[in-house]
Order: sequence, then structure tokens, then C-alpha cells
Amino acid sequence: MTIKKLLAFTFAFALIIVCSGSAFAAFTKQDNPVVPIVKNASVAVVNIDVEKMTKRSVSPFPFDNDPFFKHFFGDSFREFTRSVPMKGRGSGFIVTRDGQILTNNHVVDGVDKITVSILLKDGSKKTYPAKVLGNDPIYDLALIKIEPDEDLPVLELGDSDAVEVGEWVVAIGNPFGFEHTITVGVISAKNRSIHTQEVNFDDFIQTDAAINPGNSGGPLLDMDGKVVGINTAIVPYAQGLGFAIPVNKAKEIMGQLASEGRVKRGWLGVSIMDIDEKIAKAYGVKGTEGAIINDVFKGDPADKAGIKRGDVVIEVNGTKIKDANSFVQKVRTLAPNSTAKVVVIRKGKRMTFNVKLGERPNNAEGKPDNTKKNDNNKKSNSDASDLLKKFGITRVETVNDSLRRRYNISSSTEGLVITEIDKNSQVFSEVNEGDLIIEVNSHEVKTTNDLKKAVTDDDSVVLMIEREGSTFIIVISNSEEE
Repeated sequence: MTIKKLLAFTFAFALIIVCSGSAFAAFTKQDNPVVPIVKNASVAVVNIDVEKMTKRSVSPFPFDNDPFFKHFFGDSFREFTRSVPMKGRGSGFIVTRDGQILTNNHVVDGVDKITVSILLKDGSKKTYPAKVLGNDPIYDLALIKIEPDEDLPVLELGDSDAVEVGEWVVAIGNPFGFEHTITVGVISAKNRSIHTQEVNFDDFIQTDAAINPGNSGGPLLDMDGKVVGINTAIVPYAQGLGFAIPVNKAKEIMGQLASEGRVKRGWLGVSIMDIDEKIAKAYGVKGTEGAIINDVFKGDPADKAGIKRGDVVIEVNGTKIKDANSFVQKVRTLAPNSTAKVVVIRKGKRMTFNVKLGERPNNAEGKPDNTKKNDNNKKSNSDASDLLKKFGITRVETVNDSLRRRYNISSSTEGLVITEIDKNSQVFSEVNEGDLIIEVNSHEVKTTNDLKKAVTDDDSVVLMIEREGSTFIIVISNSEEE
């Protein structure tokens, strides 16, 4: 290649780069969809400062560690306390022009003072005191209210059911006190479950848009600028994992929060669990869709309607139940005193019950207490032991008055009591001495003869267990298997 040709090629390549760069710059400045979203939404996103008075131990002595003071006063100076303010910060967004603001319950729960800061169009800020109109710990949502001097800008609520994985989203909030911070990402997943001491939720939207402490309660927006989620939780040891409550959950309950201060939900009075292939086989169900009832709380709506333990719920009010979570979410949408049409499979037979719902109690978890008990008093029943020994349950006995007193078993319940477990077996961590076996492979067992009919040669067995008044279903396998 001659020098002349080389110069011509270099000039042409440089021209292409310059033109491409100009086109890219033009796109980022003029066609970036995030910029108008941020401009329109920021004025409706608020900063929430909270304050709670808490007592702390304080010493009236300036030299409380000095041996001289300790000699004369001992530790008495440590008994003094005083109230000090604990401060926190979160985010929220305006949903009505008269000043209703949606945020997370954990941002404002139990606080003594709430201050809301609004960013005005001219860039200045205005602050207002706020009060809690209503809160919902189940969805971790709260509705607070300020009294503005004029109508406020609001954010439009979108449809979180319609968003798809891969869609672009924008998060706005006040992470670490940096007000009106914008982050951009995509919907990474839907229907994520998080169950910890602080968070217990099953329908989170997962996003890789950065969410940090202080973002809680802020909006997650789609590319139309509509709210599709309320930013809520993070995984502190990971990057790119943020979670938001679907906005459709908020739309369901905002009216009740404003008018009642709380959410009234329907209550069946059952505890449930997912179905696997072994449970499906034992209870005569085709496939693993549905939710099996572990326990029916005595005197509650399901009990009055005739629903029983071991029933597999497949429909509620015409909605198919895929698993335990979908059952819980469906019942939560129903109002107290309404009638729910519940379709179940019982021992292979389809049955329908019309249940008049009660109101869900605030402390209802619908879960059995699996607290482990120990008792060294043991009795044997050789026939039953032979049947269940391969599963790690080495001794069971027909319930009697003595066993009822020893293991606190209800006088109205019949079954076989587990009195010895192989400590080296897999089942040792799942069942306790004193557990009452009510059903085996969906068959009621009151005697060892019942057990003989129920136990098969399979390498697993499905047990319905009663423990301290609650029942639940477990699948145990041959303890000799790896």
C-alpha cells in the first residue's frame, strides 16, 4: 500500500469514527428515555426522615471507668437512663394531590416523628410534618399524609402483572442520604420469595437497578414513567440484587389503609404446604399443582365448612391453585364475611365447599410449631417398629392416657405415638419423640394393624404428624439411602 493510499484510508476511518461518535452523542442527549422520566417523576418522589425516642443507659460520672469511682459507687452509675432520638431515613412517592404518600411500613413503623421533604420544580425543598394513615406489615406498605398548601404532582400507578423480565426500569430514592438518586436496570425476575426475620414475602420483583439503604419506599418506574414497584429490600452481600413490592399489591389495599388504617383480609383457618410427587401419589392427586392442607384450626371457617386435613386445594373462586403461595395470595385478596368457593381433592375425589370467611388475625402465620422436644421415657411396639424401622422411626405405640400426659397430646386425637428415633437417621431432624402419627400415605392410623395396611414397600412414606396441637405433612425416605 502506497503512502498516499494509506493516508486516504486513515482519513476515511477517522471520518467514520467521528460520524459514529456524533450519532451516539446525539442519541444519548436527545433520545435517552430515562431523562424525561426522571424530570417528570422526581418532583413526586419524597425524602422521609423519621425519629424515634429510645432509652439508653448513661453515666452521670465523667470518670466512670476510674477505679476510685468504682470503689465508692460500684456499678450504680450505670443504672441511669435517658431518652435519646434515633434517626432514620427512607423514601416515598406522592399518590394523591392532597398529600397521600406511599412508602414501606418498616420506614415509619413505631416512630415518633415523620418529616417529609419535597423537591420543588425550581430546585428548592419544602418540608412537612406527616402522620401515618394506615400500615400493612404483611405487604410492608404504609400510607402517610402531609397537609400541603396546594395540589401536588403525583406518580401514575402502572400494572406490575404486565411487566416482563428483561424490561428496563428506573429506581428513584434517597440512598445513604443522597437525595433523588437515579439508578437504571432491568427486571431480573418476578415472584421472588424472601423469608427472614425482617422480611417474609413471596411476590417480589427482582431488579439489578441499584437499591441501597434509604431507597426503601421509593418508586420503581417502567419506561412509561409509571410505578410498577415499591423498592423495599436488598441482599447486603450481593451486587445487582434489589427487590420491589409489585405495585398491584399496593393498589389492592390503599383504599383500606386510607379509610380503615389497616387491611382486613379473609381467613380460612388452615395451614398448607406445597405438593411433591410422593405426596401427590399418597393423596390421590394427578400432578403436583395445588396446596395440601396440613392443619384445620378448630372452630374456624374451613373447619365449619367441612374441609379436612389432607385435602388438596386445587381452586378458589374459579382460580386454579398452583402451589401454597398462590393459595395464600388468593385468600389474601378476599374480604372477611365473603363466601369462597373452595375445590379440593380428597382421597382422589373432587369436592366443593362454600366457606364463609372470617377475618385474618394479625398474628396468624398458618405454620406449625416444629419446636423439638426430648423425652427419655420410651416404650416399644415391635410390630410397628419393624414397619417403620427402615425410615429411622424405631418405636411407636398406640396412644393411651399415659402417653397423652407425657407428651401433652390432645384427648380427642387418635393415632400412633413416636417414642424412639434412630439418632443417626435422616428423619431424626424432622420428627420428635412424642409426635403423633395421624395418617400414613393418606390412610388414618389408630392401631398397628392400620399401620400395616398403610405402609408399602416403597422407599418413602408420607406422614401426617400432630405436634403440640398443630398438624403438618412430611415425606420421609429410607434412612439407608444415600
